Amino acid sequence: MSTTPHVPYRLEFSVEVPGTPEQVWQAIATAKGMSAWFTPTAMDEREGGSLHFTMGPEMGSDGQVTAWEPPRRLVYEEDWAALMGKDAEALSPLTSEFVVEAQSGGTCIVRVTSSGFGTGADWESEFWDDMGTGWMPYFDNLRLYLSHFPGQEAAHLEASASHPGDVDALWTALHDTLGLGDEGATVEVRGATGTVERVGDRHALVRLTAPVPGMLSVSVWDEGDGKATATVRAYLFAADAADYVRREQPAWQAWLQEISVPA
Repeated sequence: MSTTPHVPYRLEFSVEVPGTPEQVWQAIATAKGMSAWFTPTAMDEREGGSLHFTMGPEMGSDGQVTAWEPPRRLVYEEDWAALMGKDAEALSPLTSEFVVEAQSGGTCIVRVTSSGFGTGADWESEFWDDMGTGWMPYFDNLRLYLSHFPGQEAAHLEASASHPGDVDALWTALHDTLGLGDEGATVEVRGATGTVERVGDRHALVRLTAPVPGMLSVSVWDEGDGKATATVRAYLFAADAADYVRREQPAWQAWLQEISVPA
């Protein structure tokens, strides 16, 4: 028996960022821009163009641009059924809309709406709750990117490690091992120096100044089954950033795996 998608889901928020509408558009509606604060992105930059977000070594999300109105409005659809390994007929596409509104004083408001229809299954509301929690920190990245690195291309460093135990215990261990202070504090980790920009719930953002300028995002999430994952994601902006990634990514991976979590 097939069920028709009729249960609406919706996520809405807005964020104020520095920059002109054109600068903000370059950041939110091009492959180079989205890759510099979100996740590695491939995009055919036009209405009807294809879209792909890389979400990890084995995971990605495919979609299509359904509205392209530079520098004001972008809409795209993703196949969240495929992403979650579910029956496509039970779900509508997941639609995301970005609207850019210029403010006085050189900033813009970006209004983001994501919506879709499902059958009301438990996993669906969990997916939307997780999406809200998981998505919000990226908009701190966007603000930081537009403040310090607008228009620049990022080299990506990403490492993650799974640990048995409680997600809060892992976050405490990661937070303490990194020596994260309050927002505005200087931090030094694995030979990299920076400033703490944001500390949230199981998430922190550091603006790196040396040896390579960029942004370092650290987070912890609950895998279920008594396990949690710690992730480090860096967006680096310099001519030699790719060399730094090749050299340092394995060491970051080993460092994450060696974090000791109190039982």
